Amino acid sequence: MSSHPPTRVFRFAALAGLCAAALFGSVPSASAQNCPGPAGFNKWLKGFKQEAIAEGISPGTVASALNGVTYDRRVVAKDRAQGVFAQDFLTFQRRMANNNRLAAGKARLRKYASVFNQVEQQYGVPGPVLVAFWGLETDYGAFMGKMDSIRALATLSYDCRRPEKFRPQLMDALRVLDRGDLRRSQMIGPTHGEVGQFQFQPSTYYKFAVDYDGDGRRDLVKSVPDSLASAANYLAAKGWQPGQPWLEEVIVPKDLPWDQADVTIQRPRLFWSKYGVKYRNGQPIPDDATPTALLLPMGRNGPAFLAYPNFINIYLDWNHSLVYSTTAGYFATRLAGAPPLRAGNPVPTSAAENKQIQRLLQRRGYDVGKVDGVIGAATRRAIRETQLQYGLPADGYPSRALLRKLQAGR
Repeated sequence: MSSHPPTRVFRFAALAGLCAAALFGSVPSASAQNCPGPAGFNKWLKGFKQEAIAEGISPGTVASALNGVTYDRRVVAKDRAQGVFAQDFLTFQRRMANNNRLAAGKARLRKYASVFNQVEQQYGVPGPVLVAFWGLETDYGAFMGKMDSIRALATLSYDCRRPEKFRPQLMDALRVLDRGDLRRSQMIGPTHGEVGQFQFQPSTYYKFAVDYDGDGRRDLVKSVPDSLASAANYLAAKGWQPGQPWLEEVIVPKDLPWDQADVTIQRPRLFWSKYGVKYRNGQPIPDDATPTALLLPMGRNGPAFLAYPNFINIYLDWNHSLVYSTTAGYFATRLAGAPPLRAGNPVPTSAAENKQIQRLLQRRGYDVGKVDGVIGAATRRAIRETQLQYGLPADGYPSRALLRKLQAGR
């Protein structure tokens, strides 16, 4: 594997943290006074070891994995300082689904063609979908993180903020080791304990990893066949529909019922067909009952996609960030042969402007969730309703026109 330039390594280190934030959710920060410091960690660890042995994990695995593990202040600092995903879709996808990563992904589709064919026959998940996740998560296994996963998970399991989320992950990390899938030294990843070429949480690893190369181990760190098949197994278990699309780029007319355009609102393709929505090549979309959502990640003036159940139910389960999921879905269409998207001419608002919009919507009584500049489902819903009140196109996308009206208090 080629080494990353420093800026590229930073990019993936930052992305790993952002993906973990989306997966584990944002929570209110707990003050240092309310959380235990490292003084009680050894006592807690002793109790956890006993609990793990009672759960059926061998004493040898418990000892080799946890003996000498210490509290990691860096993990706590990173967890409490984790950023939120505020980049807009076009900015993020240009960075992450760039031409170099596209070429590298196509090369891997060719190199492992026989594996991809077998995996698709068995699990129904096409190669481009797997390669897109593979590229975005770890740059095809080149950067999987540098932190001791066991130490990170132990620290977060002891920390007061979300022990109920991390204790099961730590227990399943021990089960992965006890099963013989990985060596202790291979349990390396980002801050929240994800492991392997697809950055599985340990519980996902333990439940869905498969031995596809037949060596007797489910090795998602070194084995490409194991990694690809395990990701496909996970997607299939979540309900991936074989032979069905996930995202298709479309062209939208100037006038639509914009308030119906959101990933949370599904309509039959017939609904969009009658309003003149067309495929990227200008062909009309079928007027059938296939459920779809019209996804406008940059509003009505930006790119447009029909999102299918494979995207709505699977991609957004993999990562809750709509920006990340849309990028992964779009990247997979590029790997499958689709042309570059039509960016349109959207006018993005800044994170600061988005926060101001969220605050002003809160004052009007809307629940927008956390005021963080991230335009999630609750904020989009509030924006749509407010746009309708102001007579603006209700695409659920923040705009300076909306901000001015909110500021004026009309």
